[in-house]
Amino acid sequence: MPTPISNGRLWTARALSALTILFMLFDGIIHLMKPEPVVEAFNRLGFPLSTSTGIGITELVCTVLYMLPRTAVGGAVLLTGIYGGAVAAHFRIADPFFDTYIFPTLMGALTWGGLLLRDAALRAVMLFRT
Repeated sequence: MPTPISNGRLWTARALSALTILFMLFDGIIHLMKPEPVVEAFNRLGFPLSTSTGIGITELVCTVLYMLPRTAVGGAVLLTGIYGGAVAAHFRIADPFFDTYIFPTLMGALTWGGLLLRDAALRAVMLFRT
C-alpha cells in the first residue's frame, strides 16, 4: 500500500504540475493560433510556419497525457523530449542562455518535480534507493 503524502507535499506537487500544464496548454494553443510572436519565432528559428500546427498538437497531446494519472509518467517523458527539442532549436541559432538552457530546464524541473512529489513509487525508481 502506498505511503500517504502530507498535505503540503500534495499541494506543492499540484502547484508544480499546474504550472507545467498551464504553460504547455498556452504554448500548444498559440502554436495552433499562430499569432505574430509565433510567426516571428518560427522565422528566427528557421522553421517553416506550417510545422507550427503539428508542434501545437503534439504539445497538447503530451500535456493531456501528463494530466491523466495513469499516463502522467509517459506524458512527462514526452514533454521532456519537447523541452530537449526546444534546447536544440535555440542552441542552433545561438539564442541567449536563458532561452536555450535555463527555461527548458526549469520546465523539466516543474514537470518531474510535480510527479516525484506525489508518486512514492516513481521516487523509489528515480531517486536514491534504500
